[in-house]
Amino acid sequence: MLGAIIGNGLYGNKYAFGFQNAKKSQDEPQDEEKQALIKKNYNEIYAHELAHKTAGGHLAGAIVIERNADGIPFAGHVAIKMPSLNPNNPQQTINDANTVIRSAMAPADPSGQDYKVAAQARNIKSEAQNMASKQRLNLLA
Repeated sequence: MLGAIIGNGLYGNKYAFGFQNAKKSQDEPQDEEKQALIKKNYNEIYAHELAHKTAGGHLAGAIVIERNADGIPFAGHVAIKMPSLNPNNPQQTINDANTVIRSAMAPADPSGQDYKVAAQARNIKSEAQNMASKQRLNLLA
């Protein structure tokens, strides 16, 4: 199962969605302003998504940065492989869930979707911990 860790932009966007073109006589200053906005947004989004990817390790996919019709970056995401409950190896499930949680919460400014992904991984981790506890009890019995 894949989850998506979504960076700032898609939900509660703090980046510019559009760029209002001024009169043609002002194209040069507008182009400089637009390029500065593109660079600023791209750098902020990339840093956010790179934090996810770095912490996600082998479970994290590629960084994707979305742009609006004006070419302004406004959102990014990194797909992450959400662990599934493995009855044969609950500890591996716990380890993978911890990786997903770390990845989701890695940026300094986690988005709402980042919190949702972390919560989903915590639920899977809890199930795996319960399964591991039951298996240990069965070994003792």
